[in-house]
Amino acid sequence: KMMQNVHLAPEADEDDLYSGYNDYNPTFDTEDLENDVAFQEAARTSHGRRHPMTAKVPGTSSSRPLATGYGSKATLTSSMGRPVTGAIQDGVARPMTAVHAAGYTKAAMRGSSFDPLGQARGPAPPLEVKNSDSSEEKIRQLEKKVNELVEESCIAHSCGDLKLALEKAKEAGRKERVLARQREEIATPENINFDLTYSVLFNLASQYAANEMYAEALNTYQVIVKNKMFSNGGRLKVNMGNIYLKQRNYSKAIKFYRMALDQIPSVHKEMRIKIMQNIGVAFIKTGQYIDASSSFEHIMSTSPNMKAGFNLILCYFAIGNGEQMKKAFQKLIQVPLEVDYDDKYISPNDDPHTNLLMEAIKNDSLRQIERERKSMAEEYIMTAAKLIAPVIETSFAVGYDWCVDVVKASHYVELANDLEINKATTYLRQQDFNQALETLKMFEKRDSRVKSAAATNLSFLYYLENELAQATNYADLAVNSDRYNPAALTNKGNTVFANGDYEKAAEFYKEALRNDSSCTEALYNLGLTYKKLNRIDEALDCFLKLHAILRNSAQVLHQIANVYEIMGDPSQAIEWLLQLISVVPTDPHVLSKLGKLYDNDGDKSQAFHYFYESYRYFPSNIEVIEWLGAYYIDTQFCEKAIEYFERAALILPTQVKWQLMVASCYRRSGNYQKALEKYRVIHRKFPENVECLRFLVRLCTDLGLKEVQEYMTKLKKVEKLNEMREQRIKSGRDGSARGHREGNAAGDSGLTRGERLSAKLKALPETNEPYESSSSKEIGKWASYTLYFILLLALKERGDGKNPLGPQEERPKTAARKRTEEDDFADEELGDDLLP
Repeated sequence: KMMQNVHLAPEADEDDLYSGYNDYNPTFDTEDLENDVAFQEAARTSHGRRHPMTAKVPGTSSSRPLATGYGSKATLTSSMGRPVTGAIQDGVARPMTAVHAAGYTKAAMRGSSFDPLGQARGPAPPLEVKNSDSSEEKIRQLEKKVNELVEESCIAHSCGDLKLALEKAKEAGRKERVLARQREEIATPENINFDLTYSVLFNLASQYAANEMYAEALNTYQVIVKNKMFSNGGRLKVNMGNIYLKQRNYSKAIKFYRMALDQIPSVHKEMRIKIMQNIGVAFIKTGQYIDASSSFEHIMSTSPNMKAGFNLILCYFAIGNGEQMKKAFQKLIQVPLEVDYDDKYISPNDDPHTNLLMEAIKNDSLRQIERERKSMAEEYIMTAAKLIAPVIETSFAVGYDWCVDVVKASHYVELANDLEINKATTYLRQQDFNQALETLKMFEKRDSRVKSAAATNLSFLYYLENELAQATNYADLAVNSDRYNPAALTNKGNTVFANGDYEKAAEFYKEALRNDSSCTEALYNLGLTYKKLNRIDEALDCFLKLHAILRNSAQVLHQIANVYEIMGDPSQAIEWLLQLISVVPTDPHVLSKLGKLYDNDGDKSQAFHYFYESYRYFPSNIEVIEWLGAYYIDTQFCEKAIEYFERAALILPTQVKWQLMVASCYRRSGNYQKALEKYRVIHRKFPENVECLRFLVRLCTDLGLKEVQEYMTKLKKVEKLNEMREQRIKSGRDGSARGHREGNAAGDSGLTRGERLSAKLKALPETNEPYESSSSKEIGKWASYTLYFILLLALKERGDGKNPLGPQEERPKTAARKRTEEDDFADEELGDDLLP
C-alpha cells in the first residue's frame, strides 16, 4: 500500500533532467519578425489595426455567448464567477483598466481608432505664460536676489575684499526687509522665510566684525539672539564673546562664553570644549590664573588636547606651583596625537606597485597634516620643558634631568636628546662654558644623528672661542657621524674659511646646499666666500637667491648693495640700500653709506639729507661730523659748521685739528674777536702748535694788538725747536740704520738715552696739512721735553742764571726730568696705544 502512490520516473527522462525548459510558444518568437512576410503585410494594412475577436473561454460547465471588444449586452463571467474585464454589467460599461495605459479607453470600445499616443488630438497647447507682474513672482525673484547678494558677500570676504563684502551684506539686509514686508502684505506671518532672515543677519554681523565695526556687529548679533524664532541663535553668543575679547573687555567676554555654554547641549562635546578653552584664555588675560587652571583642568580630564595642556602649565607656572607643573607636564606628554608613525610608510616587500603607493602617500595632504600636528606637539613639549625645568627643582640642571626622564618614558623619546642639547644651551646663557662642553661631550657615544648635532654645537662653540683646532676636530666628527647634516657641513666650511682655504670652504657650503637647499647659513657663507675669491657675479647670485628666501633680511640686503658697489654700479647699490633702510630705518652706518654714494654721484642735497639723518641717530661718527662741517663751509654757512666741529672737539679733545677748525670758522665768518679768543685757548692747551701761533700773529697784526711781538717770539722758538727735532729724527734714523747693520746683540740695555729718544721721534707721523695738529702720541710723550727746552731758552735769554719759574717750581721740573729718564722703556713697551 505504501508504494501505490509512488511513481517512478521513466528511464527516458534520466538522460535530461532539464528538458522542456527551452520550449516556448512560437508566438513569442520576435527575433525574426522583420523577416516574417505575413506580419509585415498585416502591419502595413488595416488588418493589423483591427480589434481581435474575443476567444471562447474553454473549460466551463456551460456554454456562454461570445463577447467582443465592441461590447455585448450579455453578461460574461469567468469560471470563478468574476465578470470579465471590459464587459457591461448592469447596463454600465466597466473600463478595461488593465490596458488603460496602452490606449484603450471607453471611447475606443465604441468604435474609435487605436491612438495610444494621442496623435489625433493634435499638438499640445502652449505653456501658460507666467505673469511677471504677479506678487508671488516678484517675491520669488526678490528672494533669489537676496541669496545671490549673500553669496557675493561671502565670496568677497574669502578673497580679502572686506569693504565690498560689507556693502553686499548691507544691500542683502535691505532687500530682505523689503521681502519680509511684501510677504506680510500678501500672506500670513507664518509663511515668512526665517532661514533666509537668519543667514542675512548672521552674514551682516560677521562682515561688521571682519571690518572691526564691533558695535554694529554686537547690535546685529543681539537682534538674532533676542529673536525666539531662531532656534540656534544662542550659539552666536560665542561670537559676541570673541568680539568682547578683541576689545579687551574680558569680564563681558567670560559672561557671554558662559551664557553660550549654558545654551549648548552636552551632545555637542567638541564645541563645549572650545568654549571652555576660550574662557580659560580670558581668565589668563585678566590674571585670574586659578580660575583659568580650573577650566583647563576640566578640559584635560574630559577631552585633553595639546593647547589646553600647555596653557595649564602656563597657569601653574604663573602661580608658582612646582608640583602642579610636574603633573600638568605629565598630562601634556600623555595627550594622544592620533598620528600614525613612519613605520606604516615602509613597504613590507619589494613589490613595485606597493612601493609606488607608499611613495604617493608619503607626501599627500593627510601626511602633511600629521607632520604639522606632530611638529606642533613637539614644540609645545619642548617649550614647556624649557619653561618649567629651572623652577621645578633646586637647580635647572636637576629640573632638566626630570623632564628628560619623563620624556624618555613616553612616545616622544626623540625629544629627550633635544632637551639635553638645550640644557647645554642654557649653560651657555649662564656663561658656564665648561658645563656646556661637558654636557655636549656626553653625546659622543650616542647614535649618529644625536652625535652629529652635539658635535656641530661643540664645533661652533670652539669656533666662537677662536680655538680653530678643536673646532675643526668636532666639525670632522659631526660630518663623519652624519654626512647629510647641513649644519655640520656649514661648520666645517667655517673652520676651513677661517684657515684661509676659500675654495675648499666653498665646496663644503655647496655640499650643505645639496643636502638642504633651504640652509640659509650655507648660502650666505658661500656668497661671502665668493667675495673673498673675487668671483663677484657668483656672490651676487648667491645673495639674490638668499633674498628670495629671506625677503627682509638686513644682512642680505647690505651684502647685495656692497656687491653692486664693488662692481661699480652705484645706482643699484643706492636702490638696495634704500630697501635696507626701509627694514632698519635707524641704522646710522647705512645712512652714512647712502650719503657717501650720493656725494660721489654729485647729489649734494641727498647726501646732506642722509648724512644729517646718520648724525641724528649717532652723533659721534667723526667722518659724518667732518662732512657736515665741510658742507656748511662750502655753502658759506660757517656759523652752522661751528656746531659740528665743537662736537668733534668734545669727542676728541686731544686733537687740535677740530679746535682749529672752530677758530677758522669764526675767522671766515668775520667774527675776529671770537676767533682770537679761540686761538688763545688753543695756544694755552697746545703751546707748540705752529698753525695756532701763525694765526695769532696774523690776527694780532690785523687788529693792531701789542701781543703780536710776544706771539712772534714764541713762533720763532717753536720753529727752532721743530728744527732741532728734525735733526734728532734724522740722526736717530742714521743710528737706527747703523744699529740694524750691527745687530741687536747688545740688547735694549746698551742703548743710550739719545738713541732711545731718536727711536721715539722716528715714530711720530709727518703732516703737511694746514690744520693738522700734532698727534696725541706726540703730545703725550713730548710734554716733558717741551717744558724742559722752553725753560732752557728762557734762562738763556735772561742771562741771570735764575729759575724763571721761581723756587716753588723746582720740584715739578725735576720730577718731569726724572720721569722722562726712568720711564723710557715703559713707554717703548706700551707703544702707541698708551693714550686713548
